[in-house]
Amino acid sequence: MTQATMPRRHFLRATAALGGGLVIGFHLPASKAATTVADPADATSQGVEINAWLTIDPAGIVTIRVPHTEMGQGGMTSVALLIAEELEVDWSNIRCVFADANRHLRNNNEYIVMSTRGSQLVRLQHPHLMQAGASARERLKEAAAQAWGVPRSDVTAKLGVLTAGTRRGAYAEFASAAAAVKLDAAPALKPPSQWTLLGKPRQRLDIPHKVDGSAQYAIDTRIPGMAYAAVKACPVPWGSLKRYDARAAKNRPGVIAVVEMNAVPGKRDLPDLQNAVAVVAESWWQAKTALDLIEFDWDAGESGMASSAGYVTEGRKALGEKGLVSKEDPKALEVISASKKLVSATYERPFETHARMEPINATAHVQKDRVDVWSPTQEQSFAVLLAADQLKVDPKIVYAHTPFLGGGFGGNGAGGTAVTRQAVELSKRVGRPVKVIWSREEDIAQDKQRPMVLAQLSASVGDDGLPTALSTRAAWFTQDKADRVGPATADNTLVAMPYKFPYRHHERHNLSTHIPSATHRAPGANQMGFIGECFIDELAIAGGWNPLDWRIEMTKGLEDWQFVLNTLKERAGFRTDLPKGQGMGVAAVASYGTIAAACATVSVSKRGELSIEKVVIVLDAGHVINPLAGAEQAEGSVVWELSHAWFGGLELNNGRFTNTNFHNYNLMRMPQAPVVETHFASSGGNRWGGLGEPAGPPTPAAVANAIWYATGKRVRSTPFVRHDLSWR
Repeated sequence: MTQATMPRRHFLRATAALGGGLVIGFHLPASKAATTVADPADATSQGVEINAWLTIDPAGIVTIRVPHTEMGQGGMTSVALLIAEELEVDWSNIRCVFADANRHLRNNNEYIVMSTRGSQLVRLQHPHLMQAGASARERLKEAAAQAWGVPRSDVTAKLGVLTAGTRRGAYAEFASAAAAVKLDAAPALKPPSQWTLLGKPRQRLDIPHKVDGSAQYAIDTRIPGMAYAAVKACPVPWGSLKRYDARAAKNRPGVIAVVEMNAVPGKRDLPDLQNAVAVVAESWWQAKTALDLIEFDWDAGESGMASSAGYVTEGRKALGEKGLVSKEDPKALEVISASKKLVSATYERPFETHARMEPINATAHVQKDRVDVWSPTQEQSFAVLLAADQLKVDPKIVYAHTPFLGGGFGGNGAGGTAVTRQAVELSKRVGRPVKVIWSREEDIAQDKQRPMVLAQLSASVGDDGLPTALSTRAAWFTQDKADRVGPATADNTLVAMPYKFPYRHHERHNLSTHIPSATHRAPGANQMGFIGECFIDELAIAGGWNPLDWRIEMTKGLEDWQFVLNTLKERAGFRTDLPKGQGMGVAAVASYGTIAAACATVSVSKRGELSIEKVVIVLDAGHVINPLAGAEQAEGSVVWELSHAWFGGLELNNGRFTNTNFHNYNLMRMPQAPVVETHFASSGGNRWGGLGEPAGPPTPAAVANAIWYATGKRVRSTPFVRHDLSWR
C-alpha cells in the first residue's frame, strides 16, 4: 500500500476548492483585505506615497505599511484600523504589507518603533499610528482645497472622497499633490465619540490567509539552493564544548558541513551565541539524524550542579532574610508582629518555557553585497541589527523579510534567541542560503525561560475581618541576578495591588541562575498575580469575608476597580455555597494599563480529577478598538496561563531541564479548555490599556481559589496537576 503525502497548505487549498468539511461555516471572501505578497524588501507598494505609512493607487486602494509583527494577536488589523479611522477611507479599500525594517533603520527609526510586545501596540503606539492617518487625510484635503481655490476647512473627507460644496473628487485624484503638501501643525485626532471604524467587531485581516493555508511563516521560507541546519548547544546553558566526534555524521547522505559555533567570552545576553555544533544538509531530517550521531563532551562547569530542588531550598532560605526594600514601611512590620490574628503563606512557581506552536527557526542568505533574513522575531529591525553585528557588515545591506509568527509570547522579543545569529553565520560559512530549525528538545532546552519565583506573605487581621497591615517578600531566580526580567515586574505586581492596606511593606531577593530568563506573556504579573490573589483569598476567608465582597470593600474610592469588580459580580454570579466537589473562585490583577478580573468555575471528582468548566473575564482597557480581537486575546491569555499553571513546570536537574518535549512537558489539550466569557467594562477617558496579556494573570489564581471551595485544599504552587486534589 502506497502512502501519499501532501503539504498542509496544499491540503487546505484542495479541500477549500472541493467544498471539504474543513471550511464549512467559514466565509472565504473573493478578495482579501490584507496581503503580505508585496515584500517591502524587494518591491515598493504600488501607488503614490502620502507618507511612510501609506500609499494610494489610481483605483483608490490604500496600502498600509504595518511596522509590527502579526503573531495571532491581530496586530496587522489594529494598525490598519487605527490609520484608516483617521484617514476616513472605506475599509474594503484597505490593503496591508509589512513595513521595511531596513528603511526604518536607514531613515532614523522612521516608523517610530517596530517592536511588538508588552501589549503595547494599541496601548502605546495609537497616537502616532492615528496621526499617520490624520496627517494624510489633511494633506489630501489641502491638495483639494488648493485645486478648488477654497479653504481647507471647507473640504470634507469621507470614505475616500473629498467634497466642498458641489465639487467632489476621489482621494486618488489628489494623491500626487498631497504627497508634496507640508502641514503647519499635526492635526487633532478624533474623540472616540466620532469613531466609525474603531470600537466595532472586525474580523482579523490575517484569518483568511490562515484558513486557506496561504499564510507564510518563517518556517515556510523556501529559497533556491537553500540548505537546512540542525543545531545542538550544551544542554546546560552557557556550558562549554570540550570536544566532539563528527565522523559518523559527515558520512551521512546529504550532509554538506559540520560547523562549530563559539560563544563570545563575556557575552551572555539573550540573543548571543552559545557554544554549539550545527549539521548543514540538503534536508532538515538529514541534518537532524546526522546531528544525533555526533558524540559530544560538554563541560557544564559549576552550573552542572543546579537543580529545581536546590533552588527551592535556596529560595526558602532567602525568604527568611531581609531583602532589597521596594516599598518600605516599618510600621507594617510592627503591626504584624503585635497582631493577635496573623495570616501567613509561602507560594512557589517553577521555571516555564514558551513552547510556541512554531519551533524556533530562521533563514538567512548571505551574499557579498546583500544579506536577507527571515526571522520570527517580534522586532524585525532588531533582526537586521543582529545579522549585521554577527557578520560585521553595514545594516544598510541587511534586509529582514517579515513573516507571520506561529506564536510569540515574549520569546521572540528583540531577537529572543541566538537563532538569527546562527542562520547568518552558517550561511556565510557554507556559501548558501541556510534555514536553521531547532528541534523541540533544543527549543525548550535553550529557550529563554520564565523565572522561578518564591514568595512569603504575612498580614494581620483586625476585629472587622479586614487587614491592618501586609508584608511580602519575593525571591526570583534570573540569569546572573539580572534585574531586567522578573524582579522589577514582580515588585510592580505585588506593590501595585489596589487594596487599601493601612500599612504595606515589600522586599525582594534577586537570586542567580545560569538559566537565560526572559519575558513570558504578562511577565511578572503572571506569577505574582497568582501568588498575590491566592493570598488575598486566604486573607478574606480568614476574616470571615466573601472574597469578592472583600475585594470590593478594599477598593472603595477606586472607581475603575469598583466598576470591574461589580461587573464581575453581576456577570459571573459568584457563589461560595456550591456542593462539595464544585467551586467558584475570583481574582483581579492589573497589568499593561488594564484591570482584569476573573471568575472560574471548577469541578473536582472525589479522586481529584480537575475540570475547569468556565472562566468569566471582565476587562477595563479604557478603550477597545476591536471587541472581537479583544475577546480572542482574552481567551488566548486564559488558555496560555492555565496551560502552564495546570500542567507545565520545567524540572531542572544537573543544570539541565529534564522535560523538553510534550510527552513530559504537558500543556492544555483542546478538550480541557474551559468556556471563556469576556466582558468589557471600559472606563474610557485617558486609559489606553493593552489586551494581549492582562486576562491571563488572574485566571490561575481564580482556579486555585475555586479548588479550595470545591475540595477544602489550598494550592500554593503550580502546576496543579502535581497536587492531590482528592476529597471525601
